Amino acid sequence: MEKAVLTCVFMFIASIVLAQVSNQEKQVLLNLYTATNGPEWNNQWNLEAPVETWYGIALENNKVVGINLLFNNLNGTLPSSLGQLENLKKLELSFNSISGNIPAELGNLQQLEVLAINGTALNGSIPESLSNLSNLKQLHLSSNQLSGTIPESFEKLKKIEVFNVFDNNLNGTLPLGLANCQNLKQLMVAENDFNNPNDFSVILLSNSGAKIDLFENSPYTEPTHSIIAVERDESED
Repeated sequence: MEKAVLTCVFMFIASIVLAQVSNQEKQVLLNLYTATNGPEWNNQWNLEAPVETWYGIALENNKVVGINLLFNNLNGTLPSSLGQLENLKKLELSFNSISGNIPAELGNLQQLEVLAINGTALNGSIPESLSNLSNLKQLHLSSNQLSGTIPESFEKLKKIEVFNVFDNNLNGTLPLGLANCQNLKQLMVAENDFNNPNDFSVILLSNSGAKIDLFENSPYTEPTHSIIAVERDESED
């Protein structure tokens, strides 16, 4: 009996030792910690403790599936190695002092469902590689300093439900194919310089009976792009 108990204890300890995040995934997290001044975070990581105890990290079967560091005083740039977290489903980094470009490597995250980096100092263009995120449901990039156009290939985001690029320096044409995405419920594109938001909203209306909120400019000025949001009535889905 004693031998059986000792065997079970040994197997339990062995399972704990073996059940660890891979060195590769741990290194990616360490890269993020280093690149964004981890020692100054509001909620820091004890790098000597197991990864499953690190603030904002969610694991499934010893794989990193979630990073939620909202309002955590991250200060720096995003490492390209984040694109190696192939099981990641949620990346929430909003309202931190993150600067630099959105790494194109994020387009490798085939399981990603939520990408949220609102209210930071991101600049540059939105990488076309993000159109490869076939499982993406929510894209939140509002209140940054992003410029350039929305890639036409974003029409491939067939599962997209929320598309939020409010308050940036984006311009050009909203991809009309995006309006045909049947799951799209919220579109927030105001405070940019798109030249076809009304055409986009007409397509949404004809396809889905979406609710559209339009804010017109002063009657004493020439009306410009007025669309702020499109919200589909979920009762009609």
